Amino acid sequence: MKRNEMSDISIFVEVAQANGFRAAAERLNLGAGSVSEAVQRLEDRLGVRLFDRTTRKISLTTLGQQLFEDSLPAINDLESALRSLDDAKGTVGGVLRLNAPKSSGPFFLDKLVCEYCALYPDASVELTYDDRKVDLVTSGIDAVIRFEHMLELDTHAVPIGPDLDMTVVGAPEYLNTRGTPHVPDELLEHDGLYFAIGNARNPAPWVFGNEGETYSVAPKRRVVVNNINTLIDYAKSGIGLAYTYTFPARPLIETGQLVEVLKGMVPPRPRHTINYLTKRNMPMRLRAFLDLAKNAK
Repeated sequence: MKRNEMSDISIFVEVAQANGFRAAAERLNLGAGSVSEAVQRLEDRLGVRLFDRTTRKISLTTLGQQLFEDSLPAINDLESALRSLDDAKGTVGGVLRLNAPKSSGPFFLDKLVCEYCALYPDASVELTYDDRKVDLVTSGIDAVIRFEHMLELDTHAVPIGPDLDMTVVGAPEYLNTRGTPHVPDELLEHDGLYFAIGNARNPAPWVFGNEGETYSVAPKRRVVVNNINTLIDYAKSGIGLAYTYTFPARPLIETGQLVEVLKGMVPPRPRHTINYLTKRNMPMRLRAFLDLAKNAK
């Protein structure tokens, strides 16, 4: 295979993984036109169409999917070989690709990424905040950060970040009008503001109890939203009670704009975990991030 043919296949695989020419160009630090030309050149050489394209999105054709699946192991092996050279030199460099839920940023991940970049100037980070499931085998992602109950099978997991204290809060006006619940079952008479895990069809449960004995209560779904800050703003507006993390709600609790209810009855959620495929031939960029995460306060 000629050198430029291997380059075009590598670019094709990147476009497939990024699900777009512009996103692939940013990852490869190339112009979008150069990426498009490489894919077109590969299609012309093979005499097949690899992507179906519209002005808004692209998708792999059947033959494109076959080529992607057949090419990906070889590309991964090549990248592993190049990473091994960096490891042999004892340097931390290259692009660390992470995927994490939106909620992890303000808790610990934004700070952790800044520390990592300060410690390792030869490394760069591509961080995507996304609550959807990620396939570590085909996505090109080095590691995903998820809640413990969302662990992928056949992956390694390391706890990361702080314990996640939870609370139920409501605006004083709402509680004056609707009453203050004193036990979780009384929530059935209230409007609930739910945090969505990924999409509105998958709201996080309201869990109560202590000492390992827990149960769920489901108040009426008034709003389901996948942004914690928006959820807290809705609670502040007085349209319902919110089941949320304590950390982002604390400033409003301290100023009296929100009131905690059912104190001592809401158990903390487990810590996040960082998940990766294998410890064998782990690139130094990921190993360095894991070491930093383990020691983070």
